[in-house]
Amino acid sequence: MHVPALIIAIILFIIGLIGTVLPVLPGPILIFAGMLIYGLMTDFVSLNIFFFVLQGLILLLIFAVDYIASMLGTRHFGGTKQAGWGAIAGAIIGVIFLGPLGILIGPFLGAVLVELLQKNSLSKACRAGLGTLLGILGGTAVKLGVEVLMIAYFLFQVL
Repeated sequence: MHVPALIIAIILFIIGLIGTVLPVLPGPILIFAGMLIYGLMTDFVSLNIFFFVLQGLILLLIFAVDYIASMLGTRHFGGTKQAGWGAIAGAIIGVIFLGPLGILIGPFLGAVLVELLQKNSLSKACRAGLGTLLGILGGTAVKLGVEVLMIAYFLFQVL
């Protein structure tokens, strides 16, 4: 075990997990980067190509979860695809202007605004906003769970 490399990896893991909740930071990429930096600093002694291919595939799955979860939530509550994109934009803008509270308010307002711009009723727009918000929150929970499993697998390999 290489302590300095492990410390750097763990710092990136923590920042990555925070980044999963705060969309300003590329959370899953930071977690993968922590693993890669550890590998580089230790000459890949305990991490082989299979490990990185598997983690890379999981990383792609995490990105797919974002899209799928918000779309499923939006669709389930009667919203349009555009409402899903509005929610993502709302999340980013919300975090910038409202900090952590923007994670909850931004997606909802983004989806509602897009639905209203498409001439839908306020009731339908709010329903789509709620669905999008629930989808994003559910997707975030799934992503956090998968990222914790990624980190656990890493620690199993190196400790």
